[in-house]
Amino acid sequence: MAARFKMSDLGALSYYLGIEVRQGKQTISLGQHAYAEKLLERGGMAECKPCATPMEERLKLGKHNTAAKVDAMRYRSIVGGLHYFTHTRLDIAFAVGYISHFMEDRAKITGR
Repeated sequence: MAARFKMSDLGALSYYLGIEVRQGKQTISLGQHAYAEKLLERGGMAECKPCATPMEERLKLGKHNTAAKVDAMRYRSIVGGLHYFTHTRLDIAFAVGYISHFMEDRAKITGR
């Protein structure tokens, strides 16, 4: 391609579209640590402690309940960010998919 197009070598890839790239001799690993921190801040959860399970077991959410409605734009923004985060964290894919079902009707979210 270099013979056909004008190109320059920028060196090894280290960061691309919010994904951190670490290249070793035998491995390449991807991560989104900085992106995750920004997402936690945006969701007001920057000070929360990590947990092993991304979602409470047997959690039942419903669209029809008495909880106060959440800010739809903020909710959609955070869920969209979580969708992007699943590129490197497949363990949260089910939980993100589950909460995505509640983006209709400016979701009212409560546990149990």
